[in-house]
Amino acid sequence: MLFTLRGSIVPVIWKRVLGMVLLAVLVVLLERHLPHAGVELGAIPLTLMGLTLAIFLGFRNTVAYERWWEARTHWGELLIVARNLGRQTMSLPAGLSATERERMVHRVIAFAHALRHHLRGSAPGEDVSRWLSPEDIAAIAGRPNPPNVLLERMAQDYARLHREGRLDAILLASIDAQITRLSYVLGACERIQGTPIPFAYILLLHRTVYVYCLLLPFCLISSVGWVTPVMVGVLSYTFFGLDALGDQIENPFDRLPNDLPLDAMCRTIEIGLGEMLGDRELPPPMQPVDGVLF
Repeated sequence: MLFTLRGSIVPVIWKRVLGMVLLAVLVVLLERHLPHAGVELGAIPLTLMGLTLAIFLGFRNTVAYERWWEARTHWGELLIVARNLGRQTMSLPAGLSATERERMVHRVIAFAHALRHHLRGSAPGEDVSRWLSPEDIAAIAGRPNPPNVLLERMAQDYARLHREGRLDAILLASIDAQITRLSYVLGACERIQGTPIPFAYILLLHRTVYVYCLLLPFCLISSVGWVTPVMVGVLSYTFFGLDALGDQIENPFDRLPNDLPLDAMCRTIEIGLGEMLGDRELPPPMQPVDGVLF
């Protein structure tokens, strides 16, 4: 754990930390060769700013983690609802052919992949189209919100089964409730993705972290002497790391090491619904790469 880089915040902040350490070395050399240069500020500025900065970082990282955890909760809800819809599609409609079941269940898998692309701002690719019929592919082509289009087509299919007398009204209401839950998941994830933490707050925190780390060597030199570069390295790693970590988890749908593993979650849905359909060649669960699961 001490030497793990993949998934760590070190690759993001090492240049900043190194810059602070080099500054600390320069301050130590200056203080040793020019004892009256006036580079010593004492511990009072460090104490006052450190308390304020700790409160800022604690609040910001708590808010960022709450966003990350809420997003994880909604994707857990998506997994549950996908299984419910698959089970209901397999068992409730009367006279449903194997082809119809497969098309309707595959559309649920496609919804998960389409939602992942929608939240990441990427275009739906083969991982979406291979689960859809040509009509569904044409319906989502060029649309700004493909997962919402798929929800609409799901609802239309079940309503058609009801009109044909193959699905009871009570069962239709139960299935529609599951589709409504998918709509809530879509809307909640869009809210998280489209409402970042206010930029002015983030800018203030970034600037405060930099000012604090720049003052570290001038405040520590009179207390720890030659050990100042080491202490500056440890403290700047902590504060720069917390700041950068908050940046990463603020948008939990990205592809950074500490974001949600949406690819793996979509693969889990593929496996679960594929088992319901009786598929014999199921894809394996995604494994971490260098300790990171995407």
